[in-house]
Amino acid sequence: MEESRLQLLSWTPWHHRLHQRLLTSPDLLPQGKTLVVAVSGGQDSMALLGLLRDLTAVHHWTLVLWHGDHHWHPHSSQIASALKQWCDDQGLALQVETAPEELPQTEADARSWRYRCLTQLTNANGADAVTGHTASDRAETLLLQASRGSDLAGLGSLRAVRPLQAHAPEEAQLRRPLLGFSRSETVQICSDLQLPIWNDPGNQSTDFARNRIRHEVMPVLEELNPGCSRRLADLAERMSQLRDTQQNLAALALTTLQSNEGLDRKALGLLPQPTRRQLLAQWLNQQGVPGLDAPTLEQLSHRLRQAAPAGEAHLPKGWILSWQGSDLILQPPAAGH
Repeated sequence: MEESRLQLLSWTPWHHRLHQRLLTSPDLLPQGKTLVVAVSGGQDSMALLGLLRDLTAVHHWTLVLWHGDHHWHPHSSQIASALKQWCDDQGLALQVETAPEELPQTEADARSWRYRCLTQLTNANGADAVTGHTASDRAETLLLQASRGSDLAGLGSLRAVRPLQAHAPEEAQLRRPLLGFSRSETVQICSDLQLPIWNDPGNQSTDFARNRIRHEVMPVLEELNPGCSRRLADLAERMSQLRDTQQNLAALALTTLQSNEGLDRKALGLLPQPTRRQLLAQWLNQQGVPGLDAPTLEQLSHRLRQAAPAGEAHLPKGWILSWQGSDLILQPPAAGH
């Protein structure tokens, strides 16, 4: 039955490649799922849309298309209109949303607005969100995060699947099925599938940090070491897997440190500083304490070393961590805090 469906498609090596990826990793885009697809009109999102549209016959997804018009350049409304007309001609319903005029013109604020919109749409449809991030995006993100002094979480970012909202891990997921494709490949996909592309002039502006990495740094690295984008993306994936392994091992270790009051302070204090810091961070996160920055964690871990005096630390949102004798005790915020 599946073979007959495949024969109905204009089957290309691109379809085959993504299809095989989904067969080997079925949790990436579960069959029968409703998917909210973010479509900017650029080559990556159009390649994603074209492949998902064609593979829906095999994987039985329901596609809900969304486009966000940031109004960052004079032609953004024309792009939104042309994209919607093309989708209508293809029998695809596209929802266009315009950013509020007061939205600051920064990458971070634009991203926050997009994800708020996607969250509302996924919640309304019982769906997950899908974006067209590629291996090239992941390589750029790795360099950007490394330059900022990021930890493993930042170096392993742009995961294939993650919660759409960090505080709601069991709800809508964000899925990135094109992380195995490069940007040069998505433009070829659009050409082979005869998909239009609407280039956003903002993607050329070096006012944005990511664009400077893309247009000024990556070409130099590719010239020095051809194929470096793919290798950097692979490194980001290994960093992501390393962090997952680290967290799983930390969870096992924490079970041996549990005490009636909280954690065994003495056993924790005997551990090396980096291990103590990692376990402390994960335990606090499990208890619901807002994330602490690296310097705060480092200082707190130092205060919990072996033979250190008793003490107390006031954490964000009213949490209090105290230690005396053999116990490390975490007190939740007072009511109404």
